[in-house]
Amino acid sequence: MSGIKLLKELSDFVYNAEDVKKASGEGKPLIVKGVVQRADVVNQNGRIYPREILQRQIEEYKKLVVERRAVGELDHADSPVVNLQKASHVFTNIWMEEDGTVMGEVEVLDNLPMGKILQGLFERNIKVGISSRALGSVNEEKEGDVVTDDLHIICWDFVSEPSTHGAWMQLKEGKEYTRQELKKLISRQERVTHATDEIMKSIAALKSKK
Repeated sequence: MSGIKLLKELSDFVYNAEDVKKASGEGKPLIVKGVVQRADVVNQNGRIYPREILQRQIEEYKKLVVERRAVGELDHADSPVVNLQKASHVFTNIWMEEDGTVMGEVEVLDNLPMGKILQGLFERNIKVGISSRALGSVNEEKEGDVVTDDLHIICWDFVSEPSTHGAWMQLKEGKEYTRQELKKLISRQERVTHATDEIMKSIAALKSKK
């Protein structure tokens, strides 16, 4: 089994272009829905995410969705922590279909710089991909590299699709993490997000008093 590493998986994000036009015309926040991942199939990186493991992580991620903390970035980072300065979207719903397809509903944060860019891409019908960022290790098996139960999903980022077919199959992985380091990274991410939430609440409270 390999050590715990930063795992990235890229795929097309197929959405309904009519939803984009409707939101743009009504001046409402742009919300798009599409496939974000699949269980029990060999992906472009030769990895397999077992349904039970992926389902458990989806249920954990739902807690962030409910608290509006399921934020992602525009373009991938090599960090296991979400950089809120580059935030472009937040998940409003995520679920797994019976066939193991993971679906996501995403609100574009058009009040932030990266969110404005992302919305512009959608409105101009620019094809984008979506990519999970996670920490975990794999077992090398005959059918592919099977992700183990130490998987921890960090977020899903929106990324550009390379013009050359298969170019994004080259996975960039950084240092390996021990389980203790993994716990510290997760704890740090939760503290940063909590602090940001408190700041936003304080700002909202001040505005309501004016």
